[in-house]
Amino acid sequence: MTKLKVAVLFGGCSGEYEVSLESAFSVISHLDKEKYEPILIGITSSGEWFRYMGGLEGIKDGTWSDSADCSRAIISPCRETRGLLELATGKIIRLDAALPILHGKNGEDGTVQGLLELAGIPVAGCGTLCSALCMDKSRAHKIVSQTGIQVPLSYDQIQTEKIRYPVFVKPVKSGSSIGITKVYDKEALPAAIKLAYEHDNEIIIEENIPGVEIGCAVLGNDDLIVGELDEIELAGGFFDFKEKYTLETAVIHVPARIPPPKADEIKDAAKRIYKALGCAGFARVDVFLTPSGEIVFNEVNTIPGFTVNSRYPKMMQAAGKTLGQVLGRAIELAVGLC
Repeated sequence: MTKLKVAVLFGGCSGEYEVSLESAFSVISHLDKEKYEPILIGITSSGEWFRYMGGLEGIKDGTWSDSADCSRAIISPCRETRGLLELATGKIIRLDAALPILHGKNGEDGTVQGLLELAGIPVAGCGTLCSALCMDKSRAHKIVSQTGIQVPLSYDQIQTEKIRYPVFVKPVKSGSSIGITKVYDKEALPAAIKLAYEHDNEIIIEENIPGVEIGCAVLGNDDLIVGELDEIELAGGFFDFKEKYTLETAVIHVPARIPPPKADEIKDAAKRIYKALGCAGFARVDVFLTPSGEIVFNEVNTIPGFTVNSRYPKMMQAAGKTLGQVLGRAIELAVGLC
């Protein structure tokens, strides 16, 4: 059987550059090499594109771009080319699919997906519109609220006197809790707003939802597979960037410590959210479960982390799906093999 050439994109112009390298290392390590030939496309933090032909350790330790195994390359927007163009040689590598493992801006927000779709390269995962909507917290909440699922109350900046603290101040388009502050009183609000604006030109101020955060790993297009739910147990504060990737004080329970009927209700809500936002391939849907049993939508991660500490692969593993199987299904859905 001829192997499918699958571009794996990693790095990127984002505050989550290092996380992308970790995720890509894991993804490439778990791809079925009997079925797929990975074509590695690295994007530096300054936005340079390369085809990388070196070892995986270079990605893991962040030295990949210093390697002689790099060749400047770009995705050609020409649909006839449908592939990667190496600039030095003019060589074209025709691609069967692309797997963006890019977190945050300029990768998870629909920008790269748009380039790939323009080039006629099938994207394994969420497409352009879905990626853009899910990155935009404000617009995602508006869409999900139309499904009848509860979303957090948000405050306009001109209504700050009406705010009930604590609240979260967030950049509208950012990932991994970058630029987010939990604010306990109005004196701390201006600094939090300033920080959020450093990461985006729009911000959102949201009410604090009491209870626990629950994650749901979803795989598929029409027929959806749902992993076991997870539950984040915090020692204090919130699940910020540091806790997400070090788990110094937070504990993640898989499966979540909730009754089976409530777990089924959350899984159904996650599937409704996934479809309402147009997700495809895979995504992680995060919600809050309040002490009174209400389900409140938080966000969707269209390219969830795939590092050793990441939630999505652990939830799928608990449901009997290996990372290799998850990636294989996403690729096959993209190219129309299933």
